[in-house]
Amino acid sequence: MSDPLASNADTTVGSQHAPTLQIVSVVLFTFLCYLSIGIPLAVLPPYVHTDLGYGSVVAGLAISLQYVATLLSRPHAGRMADTIGPKRTVVYGLIACGVSGAFLLLAALFTAKPWLSLVAVLASRAVLGFGESCVGTGAITWGIGRVGAQHTAKVISWNGVATYGALGLGAPLGVGLAGAFGFGAIGASVVALGVLGFVLASSKPATEIIHGERLPFRNVLGRVLPYGAGLALGSIGFGVLATFITLFYASRHWPNAALTLTLFGACFVGVRLLFAHSISSYGGFRVALISFAIECIGLLLLWFAVSPSLALLGAALTGCGFSLVFPALGVEAVGLVPASSRGSALGAYGLFLDVALGITGPVAGVIIGGYGYPAIFLVASLAAAGGVVLTVVLARSNHRRADATIA
Repeated sequence: MSDPLASNADTTVGSQHAPTLQIVSVVLFTFLCYLSIGIPLAVLPPYVHTDLGYGSVVAGLAISLQYVATLLSRPHAGRMADTIGPKRTVVYGLIACGVSGAFLLLAALFTAKPWLSLVAVLASRAVLGFGESCVGTGAITWGIGRVGAQHTAKVISWNGVATYGALGLGAPLGVGLAGAFGFGAIGASVVALGVLGFVLASSKPATEIIHGERLPFRNVLGRVLPYGAGLALGSIGFGVLATFITLFYASRHWPNAALTLTLFGACFVGVRLLFAHSISSYGGFRVALISFAIECIGLLLLWFAVSPSLALLGAALTGCGFSLVFPALGVEAVGLVPASSRGSALGAYGLFLDVALGITGPVAGVIIGGYGYPAIFLVASLAAAGGVVLTVVLARSNHRRADATIA
C-alpha cells in the first residue's frame, strides 16, 4: 500500500526550506520535553546520593527508573500515535512532563524525610518516562506526517538535535537553578515547561491518521529487533555518561562536571546538523559503522582519562559517535513496516534505547562498587565495539537479501 503522506508531500511543502521549518515546528515539543529531562539530570544523582544519603546504586536507580517507565510505555505510545494521532499523543506526553515537575516540588518539600523525598523523586521519574515515550514517538510521527515519508531521516535527525541539544542545555541550567534557588526551582521549571508545551501543541493542526494494515506489535518488534539491538549497544555509553559523570568528576575532585554533558550535547547536535545527509548519501549501515567506531574511541578516552581535559575530549567524541546511530539504523528499521504501523515501529525501535538506559544505571552502579568509576566507560566502549560487529553483520545480511530479490 502506498503512503498517502508521501504522495501529498509536494502539497505540504511550499519551498525547498519548508520541510525543515515544519519539522522544527514539531520537534520543538521534543526540545521542551527533553529540557524537562535535562534540567534535573545533573542535579538528581548528587541530590539522592548526598542530600538524601543513599548510595550510588540507588542514585543510578533514580535516574534509570525514567528509562524503565519509557520502556514499558513505548509500545502504548506507538499505538496511540497510530490510532488517536501523533498530536494528541504529544499533548498527553507534555502533560505528563508537567506532572513530573510537580512531584519534584514535593520532593523538595520532603527533604527532611529522605525516604519520602525519594518516593516523590521516583514517582517523578516514572511519570516523566511516560511523557518521554509519548512526546518522542509522537513528535517523529507528527513530523513525518507533515513533510512526507521521504524525509524520515531528516525528521529523526532533527528530533535528535532537539533531544540532545535540550539535554546539553538543561544540565548546566539545572545546576545553576539549584545552586541559586534550591532544588525546588528544578520542579517549578519543569512544571512551567510542561504548561508551555501544552499550550503551544494544542494550537497546532493535527495530521491525518493513516488507515490500513496494522501489524501486531510483536511482529513489528521482530522486524526491528536486529537494528534495535545495535541502538542498545550504542546507547550504553550515553547512559553511563549521563548518569555517573557528575559522581565520576566528584571522585577525582574535578570541577565543572556538567560541562561534559554540554559538550556531549553540542557535538551531538553539530554532527546531526552537518552530516545527517550522509545517511541518504552513503547508506545507514556505513554511517552506523563509522559512528560506533568513533563512540568506542571516545569512551576509551573517558576510561583512560587522567585529567578533565582528556575527559572532555572523550565526552566530545562520544557525542560525535553516538549522534547518527539512531537515525542511521532507524531509517532501515522503520522501512520494514507499512506506513500505518510507523508509530509502532518507532516505538518498538525506541524500546531498545530504553532497555539499554534502564539497565545501565543499576548495573553500572554495581560495577562502580567493585572496580571504580573508570570501569563503566571501558564496559561501554566494549558495547560500542559490539555495535561495529553487529552493523557489519546486518549490512552483509541486507546485501544478500537485496541480491536474492534481484535474482
